[in-house]
Amino acid sequence: MKFNRRARGRQKVGKRNKAEAAYENFLELRKNAGEILWHRFEAIKLRLADRTFYEPDFAVMLSDGQIEIHEVKGHWEDDARVKIKVAAEMYPFRFIAIMCEKNVPADRWKIEVFE
Repeated sequence: MKFNRRARGRQKVGKRNKAEAAYENFLELRKNAGEILWHRFEAIKLRLADRTFYEPDFAVMLSDGQIEIHEVKGHWEDDARVKIKVAAEMYPFRFIAIMCEKNVPADRWKIEVFE
């Protein structure tokens, strides 16, 4: 019996998918413009509960020193949305989800803020 399901695989640690790579290029442009001081891919791992962690795509330091957590998505799975909501309630960072869609320029990506 064949199952037709969408692949839910994850890149190896430290490897970016196309959306993450495109967003990292956008972060570099923001860094060169002086809007952010620093960004790092898969830089932190946040504990949400026993044996439950959230590892966001990017940690970003704005030019004023504020730290934001950026999650890049092409599609949301329910568990990922729950994790970012729980993390936003537990940690003193601004959590931002970026919906990177194919053939859409960076200035038109959808942004959702979790606070």
